[in-house]
Amino acid sequence: MHNADHIVTAGTPLNEAKKVMIMIHGRGATAQSILSLSAHFNAEKMAFLAPQATGNTWYPYSFMAPMEHNQPGLSSALSVIGGLVEKLKTVDGFQQEDIYLLGFSQGACLALEFAARNAGQYGGIFGLSGGLIGPEGTPRDYKGSLLQTPVFLGCSDIDHHIPKDRVVESGEVFTTMGALVTVQLYKNFGHSVNNEEIDFINEVLRS
Repeated sequence: MHNADHIVTAGTPLNEAKKVMIMIHGRGATAQSILSLSAHFNAEKMAFLAPQATGNTWYPYSFMAPMEHNQPGLSSALSVIGGLVEKLKTVDGFQQEDIYLLGFSQGACLALEFAARNAGQYGGIFGLSGGLIGPEGTPRDYKGSLLQTPVFLGCSDIDHHIPKDRVVESGEVFTTMGALVTVQLYKNFGHSVNNEEIDFINEVLRS
């Protein structure tokens, strides 16, 4: 389904980097487009990696559709992220706490769902206009602890794709899982990324 080897990179080369961020693009976008955000991050010795979805879409329907409707794309997408994290740890020698996950829109939903299903200490998890995947009432019985990983959820309060209640619910789930959660809903904002979100991410990267 998705090609795990289709990765675009920026920043410090992996063999010289101290930290690495996996950046996941949204529906209809590209790895290169999400990677362009990295130019706004003040991160020394950081590598940026962005996988590319087949057909520019990770899964076909809304993130709130029944899980089975988004298969096999959803499982394939989660597998791509999992394989990338595993390679960074076992081949490239990164500690998990030096790995950061960032996604926008469909990519944010993927990043958040992956982190919840694969708990542990990450450098930071940044969900920009996204929430945990699944229809209303989906059980959130994720296992493990996020061990005080900083989690940032930023979204418009009127986003047509991402209901604000799902953003708030996702924040509550991550808090229960032991993350240090910040949820920020921006009044009448568009489906986009703003300077406040960039500033918050830079604070986490500096800390």
